[in-house]
Amino acid sequence: MSIPLRQAVAVGAYILRQHLKGNKRYPLVLMLEPLFRCNLACAGCGKIDYPTEILNRRLSKAECIEAVEECGAPVVVLAGGEPLIHKELPQIVEELVARRKTTIVCTNALLLPKKIDEYKPNPYFTWSIHLDGDREMHDASVCQEGVYDKAVDAIRLAKEKGFRVTINATIFNNADPARLATFFDEVSALGLDGITVSPGYAYERAPDQEHFLNRTKTKELFRSVFRRGNGAKNWKFNQSSLFLDFLAGNQTYHCTPWGNPTRTIFGWQKPCYLLGEGYAKTFTELMETTDWDSYGTGNYEKCADCMVHSGFEASAVEDAVRRPWKSAAVALRGVRTEGPMTPDIPLDQQRPAEYVFSANVEQRLSEMRTQNAENAKKASANREKAKARAKESADAA
Repeated sequence: MSIPLRQAVAVGAYILRQHLKGNKRYPLVLMLEPLFRCNLACAGCGKIDYPTEILNRRLSKAECIEAVEECGAPVVVLAGGEPLIHKELPQIVEELVARRKTTIVCTNALLLPKKIDEYKPNPYFTWSIHLDGDREMHDASVCQEGVYDKAVDAIRLAKEKGFRVTINATIFNNADPARLATFFDEVSALGLDGITVSPGYAYERAPDQEHFLNRTKTKELFRSVFRRGNGAKNWKFNQSSLFLDFLAGNQTYHCTPWGNPTRTIFGWQKPCYLLGEGYAKTFTELMETTDWDSYGTGNYEKCADCMVHSGFEASAVEDAVRRPWKSAAVALRGVRTEGPMTPDIPLDQQRPAEYVFSANVEQRLSEMRTQNAENAKKASANREKAKARAKESADAA
């Protein structure tokens, strides 16, 4: 595995402190989305179909830092949308690095050559560049030709300038195991510091709903890929060995969505990065008012096929801290790619899906419009007061 020792030690110590405090639910990675706007329209996402009022909204630097401090997670992932569009992102990253937060910026890299000199290499900072496979696979995923080549050029540029660089790859059901293995070989030759991989999640608003993996196909696919990479030992994954073992069907984990809480322009998203089924105003409210037991595979229909890292990496990391010998064994021998898989979580008791996302968005949009109107009214009143004071001063003179 290629998780930096500094990060592994910090996260391990953080988990031990939580256990000593008796905390059963705690965050490991804050998913921070300071904007939804993006310069791509990926078929598996659907975020840029929000109304313009929402796409123009940003979390300020102060709001981002407040969210980080409120949450307390040792790792912060800045995503979106395309975070490099955010004008205050360099200052946000600088603040987080100064706080010794492991800071990861997820980007499609189209703007990176133009923006890269606004950032400084630091052991706590990583560029995570979106690559969903080789040139043909990735350009099809992002629905635009030439993006793969620009991303690879950006990787080379960032490495030349001394940055830590990883890629994040989302895998769909049309992926060919042999091509994926070749892709991992090719990108590893670029000198990457790690690979993050995850099966795609069927976002409710994604334009393409035909290419998402179910759990059985996910396990079969990753076994086939890892088999070609010596049990995944040929590649540097920026993920825990037990999560990779989970993807191959060798571990049964329940989702721990509180491990990767999400803060967006709407607030703290319930219950996770993948599902927007409500929003809390504070992190404490998120933790205390979310009905966690009503979500996750086996509990909720929308979660049935999910094996995404944002839901299960925290489960694997906690298992590794509790049973380090398990993680060490997988790291030494590689991910098992033959033999029976562990039993999966039964789905017979799951509750049916509730399609509440659009209603929640409309509610947030209404609240934003009301707030904007109030702010405009206050600004107008302040201008009138300023004019009155200026007139009084002029008359007095």
